[in-house]
Amino acid sequence: MNQKAIENTRNVAIVGPYSSGKTTLLESLLFVTGAITRKGKVTEGNTVSDSSAESRDRQMSVEVSAANTTYQDINLTFLDCPGSIEFAQETYNALVGAGAAIIVCEPVVDRVLTLAPLFKFLDDWEIPHLVFINKMDRAANNFMEVLHALKQVSSRPLLPQQYPIRQAHDLIGYIDLISEQAYHYHPGSPADPVALPDDLKEEEHQARQEMLETLADFDDHLLEELLEDIDPPQDEILQDLKKELSADQIVPVFLGMADQDYGVRPLLEALIKEAPSPKETATRRGLEPQDNGDTILQVLKTYFTPQGGRLSLVRVWQGKLTDGMILNGVRAGGIYSLMGQQQQAINEASVGDIVAIGRLEGIQTGDTLTNTNKDIKPLPKADTLKPVYALAITPENRKDEVKLSSALSKLLEEDPSLYWEQHGDTREVILWGQGEIHLQVALDRLRRKYNLPMTTHLPQIPYKETIRSSTKVHGRYKHQTGGHGAFGDVYLDIKPLNRGEGFQFHETIVGGVVPKQYIPGVETGVREYLSHGPLGFPVVDVNVTLTDGSYHSVDSSEQAFKQAARLAMTEGMPQCSPVLLEPILSITVSAPSEFTSKALQLITGRRGQILGYEGISGWKGWDQVTAYLPQAEMQNFIIELRSLTMGVGFFNWEFDHLQEVPDKLTESVLANHNGNGNGKN
Repeated sequence: MNQKAIENTRNVAIVGPYSSGKTTLLESLLFVTGAITRKGKVTEGNTVSDSSAESRDRQMSVEVSAANTTYQDINLTFLDCPGSIEFAQETYNALVGAGAAIIVCEPVVDRVLTLAPLFKFLDDWEIPHLVFINKMDRAANNFMEVLHALKQVSSRPLLPQQYPIRQAHDLIGYIDLISEQAYHYHPGSPADPVALPDDLKEEEHQARQEMLETLADFDDHLLEELLEDIDPPQDEILQDLKKELSADQIVPVFLGMADQDYGVRPLLEALIKEAPSPKETATRRGLEPQDNGDTILQVLKTYFTPQGGRLSLVRVWQGKLTDGMILNGVRAGGIYSLMGQQQQAINEASVGDIVAIGRLEGIQTGDTLTNTNKDIKPLPKADTLKPVYALAITPENRKDEVKLSSALSKLLEEDPSLYWEQHGDTREVILWGQGEIHLQVALDRLRRKYNLPMTTHLPQIPYKETIRSSTKVHGRYKHQTGGHGAFGDVYLDIKPLNRGEGFQFHETIVGGVVPKQYIPGVETGVREYLSHGPLGFPVVDVNVTLTDGSYHSVDSSEQAFKQAARLAMTEGMPQCSPVLLEPILSITVSAPSEFTSKALQLITGRRGQILGYEGISGWKGWDQVTAYLPQAEMQNFIIELRSLTMGVGFFNWEFDHLQEVPDKLTESVLANHNGNGNGKN
């Protein structure tokens, strides 16, 4: 591909909250550019993206979907990204490879806050982005009110390039603030130029002046023109828009109704004229965007398809990708241009292209790929989100247990924000994710792709127990059969330790009353008992000392002393005031300041202990609350937090310490544990 062809490529991520109309906008973009002849509808399950069964079941995007088209000799690749916060990892991974992003939102002031995490990610990564205010026919607020609200969640200045024309409550057209030309919409065709409405001239002039003054903050020449009351030429304004957008210094704002194709053509024009080329994007990432250098790619998404197996969606940052090329020691098994789930084989891809590569075994989402043996610095990738919601899973068919780990590994390759573990204490297989819907989608995939239907329940809480008092105890094991018998005799001191000190074993044997070769058996017997203490849970923070004992020269053995130790522990531990312990998590809750009081109430209402809160650096109008929270109270915490914060609140957690369970709750836990015999609390 020559340099001119590189300039004629754009790749754009379409992002925004759930139900804002991203998939509908993509359908309109593909229809207007002639890539499809009939638009699909989300409600009918026939759109280009959202083509997976899991997406169609829920009528929402659950994974990134790519689609290609051409408009005015410009090759466009769109990445339709999920809007639900539970699938944010998909969106962030895709955005890393995008040259620009369109934020789709609704004209509702109260919902603008849901855009804050997206704006923050785009601003932090310096990814040029535009805003498309969709569904303008359903506007709950006027355009300027929505614009003002948007400005509160963006660290970059917002710059409207259009002003709406309304007739009563209907959107009938717009004014282009660059050319000051008014247009009326028409179904199925481009908007027609019309005279600028007299009643909007003052509002249009004010909006245009604000746009020019914002641009002038980055251009001294434009500032001089405005100070001298010179109307800048349109070409100069467009040049400034392209320069500032490419540098991620401004955020242009457009409006329309994607389901009617209204406003879609001006948005396309902006992408072609103002959005950065692959050369500009790659240069900003410190790469050389030439097609004759070393090939450098980055994996944005991994798919496991029923027909083609493993597919890696990649962005070409540098050089040229050819079929059969060796990348990180793995041969590329086919290159494909994607249109949703449809694949078209191609021979090569160049800088700026986003394509799929087959059979890149062992290559993970986010990996940097190259065809050279040189030491290539890995490209930055999106952080992996910490899991916040869990279910214990069991195959419906016990015979499928051997297939589960392999299927889960593939599931995690497709979606890095999932995590699974076999818990060391409870022995449950636990699947972690970003929320209830996220895990249900994962379980659907296990069933559909790998024929592994699951039963689920809430994970057991890994309670522990310890003791409050000391005791001395004697244990004797004596067993006689024909031939040699078995004999072990021990005296143990059992004492509590400070929290977090674990288990300690000592011996103060004098005179060989317990021979040294049998002492390890005593410790083994003690440890085995402590795996299931008097309350039924693993015991921690206990010191056991072997002080005395006796043996038989013929019948004693290490095994006999192990049994003697278990007998001693079984008798002694209930005398030591056993107490139940629960895991306490250290959590950090982040939410807009207006919801801080609700977050505090949520924590304290779940037996949490507030440690403090403060504003978050770099997050305008957000607070961060630190607290301790019992793990038993965590299960639905994220669901309630999102409900209280319009879906944008989030938290991070890690295990901190064990703490005594309140007496009243202890009764409930023990009753449930002893009642069902499996501790599913």
